[in-house]
Amino acid sequence: MNLVDLIVLACTVANPDACHEYHLLFQSAGSLRACTMQAQPYLAQWIGEHPSFRVKRWHCAWPGQEDEKI
Repeated sequence: MNLVDLIVLACTVANPDACHEYHLLFQSAGSLRACTMQAQPYLAQWIGEHPSFRVKRWHCAWPGQEDEKI
């Protein structure tokens, strides 16, 4: 199992121009491409815990290599 960084760009509902990047680490048994399928429950949980935010976009990266998008 590898640790994967799920990078989420979320904006506040009250001010859609106020966006912040959040990093969620989780264990993945596959590649970064597989992370896109495995990440959906983590995204759903994060959205449920942060109702004042809307996810604008997200991608997976290896920790420390956030510039490598799939």
